[in-house]
Amino acid sequence: MAVSRAKKGLIADWWWSIDRWLLAAFLILMLGGMMLSFAASPPVAERIGLEPFHFVKRHALFLFPSIAVMLATSLLTPHGIRRMSLIMLCAALVTMVLALFFGMEVKGARRWMSFGPFSVQPSEFMKPAFVIVCAWLFAERARRPDVPGNLLSLMLLIVVAALLVAQPDLGQTILTAGAWGGLFFMAGMPWLWIMVLGGIGGVGFFGAYVAFPHVASRIDRFLTGEGDTFQTDTAREAIMRGGWLGQGPGEGTVKRILPDSHTDFAFSVIAEEFGIITCMLLAAVFCFVVMRGLQVAFQQRDTFARLAISGLVMLFGMQSIINMAVNLQLMPAKGMTLPFISYGGSSMLAVAISAGFVLALTRKRAENSSQIDRLMTRTLALGGTLQPR
Repeated sequence: MAVSRAKKGLIADWWWSIDRWLLAAFLILMLGGMMLSFAASPPVAERIGLEPFHFVKRHALFLFPSIAVMLATSLLTPHGIRRMSLIMLCAALVTMVLALFFGMEVKGARRWMSFGPFSVQPSEFMKPAFVIVCAWLFAERARRPDVPGNLLSLMLLIVVAALLVAQPDLGQTILTAGAWGGLFFMAGMPWLWIMVLGGIGGVGFFGAYVAFPHVASRIDRFLTGEGDTFQTDTAREAIMRGGWLGQGPGEGTVKRILPDSHTDFAFSVIAEEFGIITCMLLAAVFCFVVMRGLQVAFQQRDTFARLAISGLVMLFGMQSIINMAVNLQLMPAKGMTLPFISYGGSSMLAVAISAGFVLALTRKRAENSSQIDRLMTRTLALGGTLQPR
């Protein structure tokens, strides 16, 4: 049923103010991820002794709440987004600290907290909240030079990076720091800061290489090709075997021996069964979200909205690029999901919140429409009184 422009109400205002191109792109990725989970998940479930569609069902279980969360979040005002992000960031940081002592240990890392049958990765929810809070701090610094927004955001980055390194999760650390750097650059970072922070980042990267053996081994395997490269080699084989058009749904064979085919290497399974052309179309949708988000962001007069939208789509785009680059052996392997496509409840819900924030901030503000309506009404009334009798 069509929604009339003349009809007033929450849903009608939302429909006519939402960026429907971005909404369509997010829904395409979410529903596409559900369909693609039928290809990537069953082999992993069978290999670990679960019924074939275990992960497919859990993916569906998180899909519908994620769509609801995205749509509900898109109704928020910028003030509501800032308030929600501050609460979410505080809760995520506290939970990340608790995870270091009481969390589940998986492959030597403590990143998850268990709540009954579900496990939550707090760092996933920290990322969009972190971007929003930093965008607000940078915007306040631009509006009121006496506010130490740059310093406070830097201190917040140090706290977040310390907690991520303690888990350890170097991939999320790089992703979060990259998003912060992009925000700081857009907020008018001086060249001196660029050089200093660039140097600190280089020292930190070298320190991670020296301090964490698993980081050093991944980088060494990427550079030399020696050692255990089973996952990345298998992922590349799956991509090459798929060719342009793929083997067909359910016809992939390499995916059956790929350990993380439903999470980190879902992109390779898509290539094997649906072909490189499908992968290119998928990458184009991710690219569209980033470009459309930046285009709308640069049209915003409000500094906070401009920085927040840009930071969120940069975060979305960088995570997508890292996942696809790892699958294509263009980067060292790191555990990072492909937004809305890979299996993972925490990741899907957190990305849905990010998408909801983007949709909310890119809406044509209802208050502006109301002011225009009132101005037009007054103009017409005035014109009626001035009309000659």
